[in-house]
Amino acid sequence: MDTLLEQLETPVPVVDLDRLAFNLDRMAAYATLHGLRLRPHVKTHKAPRIAAEQLRLGAVGLTCATMREAEVMADVCDDLLLAYPPVGAARLERLMRLPASVRVAVAVDDPAVLEALALAARLGDRTVRVYAEADVGMRRVGAASPERVVALAEQVRRTPGLAFEGVLFYPGHIRQVVDAQGPALAGLAERVAALRDALERAGFPAPVVSGGSTPAAWRMHELPGVTEVRPGTYVYNDRTTALLGACDWDDCALTVLATVVSTAVPGQAVVDAGTKALGREPADAGGEGYGALLDHPEVVVSRMSEEHGILDLSRTDWRPRLGDQVRIVPNHVCIVVHLFDEIVGVRGRAVETRWPVLARGRAPVVATAPEWSGPRAV
Repeated sequence: MDTLLEQLETPVPVVDLDRLAFNLDRMAAYATLHGLRLRPHVKTHKAPRIAAEQLRLGAVGLTCATMREAEVMADVCDDLLLAYPPVGAARLERLMRLPASVRVAVAVDDPAVLEALALAARLGDRTVRVYAEADVGMRRVGAASPERVVALAEQVRRTPGLAFEGVLFYPGHIRQVVDAQGPALAGLAERVAALRDALERAGFPAPVVSGGSTPAAWRMHELPGVTEVRPGTYVYNDRTTALLGACDWDDCALTVLATVVSTAVPGQAVVDAGTKALGREPADAGGEGYGALLDHPEVVVSRMSEEHGILDLSRTDWRPRLGDQVRIVPNHVCIVVHLFDEIVGVRGRAVETRWPVLARGRAPVVATAPEWSGPRAV
């Protein structure tokens, strides 16, 4: 007998498998249509099962933020990019311990990092590919000028054990609604052009130019010279992505299934999903609260405690009953996935499959669980 949503203990993250498949197909088709290499970021799903499907659909490799992610994804992918500064002996040691069959690349924005990376590469008897990371307006990490990017490339070229792969940027500062991104993208295009021109003058013609971010992913083809995209959130999408117009509301594949546990206070309902299930990130693009109901998007999670979420019913005639289940679209899906050990896959109200969030956390992977045996449809 099939398990139904009503039988699940809540709170629990559930993924609509049909919506997930649509999201994966849509991004793969976009990249193919525009001749872009797709190197999706695994920070959103943290699951070999989803990564293998991305690769089956044409992804050239995977992007990771943590060594735990890289270690887990090495089971399904032989081309990994660590898009995070590889600083510290412990991180470098784990990087060099990835299987020899895996081609490793890292993002670097400082010459001092290159020195330590080169030493680790020699000790690990492997060649590490390097993306010079440039700051294009996010003001988080990245070399601040084209000249500094060129200096990084030149240092890589003369350092044994390292190979220059190209330039990488993250346009996370572009948070306008997709249709209003034109001016910001024009400024970004100028920065990218300056990077490419500086590299070509220095003898680094046509390197890989890699850009990330789901909100801006659908317009990356408008930037001349960009060859690679690294979106992450698109697999599941979330409320922020929908508010920014980077997906439709019906494209939100992951929701947190929760149960109404109290209706004692008029004008509100309390569910069993609080900060430990939804995180506490506000929504972009003018959204209120910390999530909204999939079937009643006018109902938001207005405030939370650790295990309590307060649904604001002031804008709806709908009144839930004690014990009713609701599906909450979180503001930021990446945070939600990291809070759970397992994802439940559903079609309609029937539970069809489950998969562990294997890349969750920071602990080294000693032996990966036999969760994935090869690509198959999600």
